[in-house]
Amino acid sequence: MNALHFIYIFVLLGLCPQDVKDRPTSKSTYNNPVFEPVLADPTVFQDPKSKLFYAYGTEDHWGDKKGSRLVPVLESEDLIQWKYVGEAFQKKPSWKKAGGIWAPDINYINGQYYLYYSYSTWGDKDPGIGLAIADSPKGPFQDQGKLFSSSDIDVPNSIDPFYYMEGEKGYLFWGSFSQLPTQGTYAIELAKDGRSIKRNATKVKIAAGDFEAVMIHKRNGYYYFFGSKGSCCNGSGSTYHVLVARSKNLLGPYIDRQGRSILERGNGTLVLKGNGTHVGPGHNSGVITDKNGNDWILYHAIDSHRGKLNNGTSRRVLMLDNLTWEEGWPSIKNFMPSVVNASRPIF
Repeated sequence: MNALHFIYIFVLLGLCPQDVKDRPTSKSTYNNPVFEPVLADPTVFQDPKSKLFYAYGTEDHWGDKKGSRLVPVLESEDLIQWKYVGEAFQKKPSWKKAGGIWAPDINYINGQYYLYYSYSTWGDKDPGIGLAIADSPKGPFQDQGKLFSSSDIDVPNSIDPFYYMEGEKGYLFWGSFSQLPTQGTYAIELAKDGRSIKRNATKVKIAAGDFEAVMIHKRNGYYYFFGSKGSCCNGSGSTYHVLVARSKNLLGPYIDRQGRSILERGNGTLVLKGNGTHVGPGHNSGVITDKNGNDWILYHAIDSHRGKLNNGTSRRVLMLDNLTWEEGWPSIKNFMPSVVNASRPIF
């Protein structure tokens, strides 16, 4: 294959040749993004069996004429070098007539790999959340059907699931943007097998409807709510950013650093926003702690100069950054994505 062939492939992917040349890294540093052209709404975990890391993202067309990847799956030893290993789904679930598989959430439950996912289209009046299960983190995941739709549970825009285990109880958090009276992020207890809502369980409102992409992290007696606000997918015009609040109780109330409840719109303490290089950072993964005790999150962001692929897909690349803590509150350095020569995690 000659140089012209390489350039042709780069163009199909919406990349420039200089994007894939060796960057100035060392054994102690890395550069963002850690994967491209696209891995949106990332969920990441370390497989307890192989100790490898796996990342899963929203269904997207990568502009390479291979069609829509039904939840792309990546594999890594160090959170920095990622390899595409396939798709989580062999076919779309059948419980909804149309839509995309968005914002998956990976978990290891009862010796199997549980992937909660959103099934929706833009402007969908009745999106929902389903579950697929596999015996391997690479899949294939077998669909278990719908947990609920917006109309079932009376929560508009029911997408962006996040599973959290508290003792022997499993909870599903979910929700996205809406102006309707029942809008917001909610939580509900699941049955012990994680495959359905617990009988007679009651949903609890956690945050207002200007948040989406909930992630809950426990540290030093506090539960931390991470959520994203703004436009996720408008190319270089995206305004996504991450905010946080905390609570002594899993089900809230969650209060930001200024003492305001996130049940009210407009509240939350900044963790991460865009800069001149990458805009729209958000929908972060869970926190991953390295062997030195440093915390890391992965998230997507968009190149401010090349916001979309040639086919119109927003270039939501995969980013990695160190999450630091000050007086019990988390943030990314300078509240912005790092670009070059950041210290790398140690595993």
